[in-house]
Amino acid sequence: MKGCNFCILRGRNVSIALIVVGLTTILLWAWEKNPFITTLMLAQYQFRTPSEFLVNASNNSSVAMSPKLHIEQNNVSRLTKETKTMEEISTAPPPMKSVMMFTSDVRDTDRGQVSKNEDCNYAKGRWVADNRRPFYSGFGCKQWLSAMWACRLTQRTDFSFERYRWQPKECKMQEFERFTFLKRMQDKTIAFVGDSLGRQQFQSMMCMATGGEDSPEVENVGWQFGLVKRRGAIRPDGWAYRFPKTNATILYYWSASLSNLVPINATNPISDVAMHLDRPPAFMRQFLHRFDVLVLNTGHHWNRGKLTQNRWVMHVHGTPYKDGELTDIRNAKNFTVHNVVRWLDSQLPLHPRLKVFFRTISPRHFLNGDWNTGGTCNNTTPLTKGSEVLQDESSDSVVEDAVKGTKIKILDITAISVLRDEAHMSGYSIRPTNGMNDCLHWCLPGVPDTWNELLVAQI
Repeated sequence: MKGCNFCILRGRNVSIALIVVGLTTILLWAWEKNPFITTLMLAQYQFRTPSEFLVNASNNSSVAMSPKLHIEQNNVSRLTKETKTMEEISTAPPPMKSVMMFTSDVRDTDRGQVSKNEDCNYAKGRWVADNRRPFYSGFGCKQWLSAMWACRLTQRTDFSFERYRWQPKECKMQEFERFTFLKRMQDKTIAFVGDSLGRQQFQSMMCMATGGEDSPEVENVGWQFGLVKRRGAIRPDGWAYRFPKTNATILYYWSASLSNLVPINATNPISDVAMHLDRPPAFMRQFLHRFDVLVLNTGHHWNRGKLTQNRWVMHVHGTPYKDGELTDIRNAKNFTVHNVVRWLDSQLPLHPRLKVFFRTISPRHFLNGDWNTGGTCNNTTPLTKGSEVLQDESSDSVVEDAVKGTKIKILDITAISVLRDEAHMSGYSIRPTNGMNDCLHWCLPGVPDTWNELLVAQI
């Protein structure tokens, strides 16, 4: 009897199990035929996330946007787990289609986070000591670095200024690696157009891209851009070099005022020069279509002494400008900067691959005089003025105002460079001149390397 009872009990258990299996099969069949519930559940999340995004979209602050992104990420994480559970329950095509559609939305959210990082303020942060710096030796890079800016070749004995890097406060900035950079710049051209500080940034970039090593394979392609030394000139108007492995080109063109300069009498070598404030440099207009990245700067030539020395005569609408607000050099500079920015912004739709950066002014650190009146910058102790920049606005209001509302990006280096008064050429030189100090240009390797790190991070 006990054995018989066991058989009956076992039979009942088997029957119950069969009933459960049958009901489960019917349920799964119904689910497959009518995926409405699955779609509805997914739709609730799909419509909720955009509404949260729109609520925060009115606030342009990157700090204010961060909580929104955190909320979206939590929703995505929660939904991903629930979606995964649904996939395990049913392999029916309709639910899978809904899951795939939402996965695309997740990727869009991730791209949004990357975009906000690109738009963050790289100029806020602090200088930190880093023994991995510099990127190249001050004794090397002779192929690109002018000896007058190579402080290792001078009488200077303290080089602690070389071992600092800029750490942005709210931005992720990858470590510069020259091979990665050249690969990213494959088949592209990066152009620096500006004054001697722009030339320093160009030389810094060449040294960083080559590691300061002799690179005989790098080709001089200046002739392709008309950058050849004219008869009687001390140097060409610029340089251009191509890296054959990646077909990346880096060039520099001297345009201290970013205005078009035309000799009034081309046959007279000492003729006055028409300085067309409302016309971009002819070089830029001619070769803009060949640039993928353009970096502009101007500033230190906007003074009456430089205009007189260079025999520049301000012109507007093709005629000399003699009376009016632009006779004030500050107004003339402001007018020119805004004009070139507006022109470039109008050209961007015609050159969709082009990215334009306007670098802010590099600070001077003369004390007790100027370059020709005994001014000095003898400090060799790093960061005596502090190590942090916490302001949101740029210290160069002219450039900041000019790029506002345009697609031209600001490369803001002014405030971070103000803290580095110990890194100038100062009185050190391969041919020192008594009473003459250079508190404008920088030792290389040095601060301009950081400018390029910030540039590469934003390209």
